[in-house]
Amino acid sequence: MKKFLISCSFTLLMFFIQSTADAQTGKPYSEGPVWNVQFIQTKPGMGLLYLRNLNDGWIKIMKEAKSQDLILDYKVFSGLPGSKDDWDLMLMYELKNHAAEDGLSDKMEALRNKMFGTEDVQQKSAVARNDLRELLGGKICQELIFK
Repeated sequence: MKKFLISCSFTLLMFFIQSTADAQTGKPYSEGPVWNVQFIQTKPGMGLLYLRNLNDGWIKIMKEAKSQDLILDYKVFSGLPGSKDDWDLMLMYELKNHAAEDGLSDKMEALRNKMFGTEDVQQKSAVARNDLRELLGGKICQELIFK
């Protein structure tokens, strides 16, 4: 019985310490994973062709990067543009935190070279992709997880 009371007391103490620490920060959230987001505008009539191109390239890289634990997840969102200058596709991949970005570009480049060949070959594919879409920009965003 004495061990049980000590265990309960310890649990309550830990709960109190955590609650106090949360209250002192004043933030109603904790920092979650980091998302790298790209905004794409497909050119008129090129949406399906671009999605096929995406499936043959970016999606394969993301699947392999996920299997190697370089990224946590990836997503593609489609939406109707709000204006003529707005995106219609959003490409995203998730990292555990900002520290996971360290050295990631070199690892991803090695992965692309392994999967798709030399830089010259990849450059030709990139030029062809530019006929299908315009990259409007990107952001690195931190997910906020509310308590």
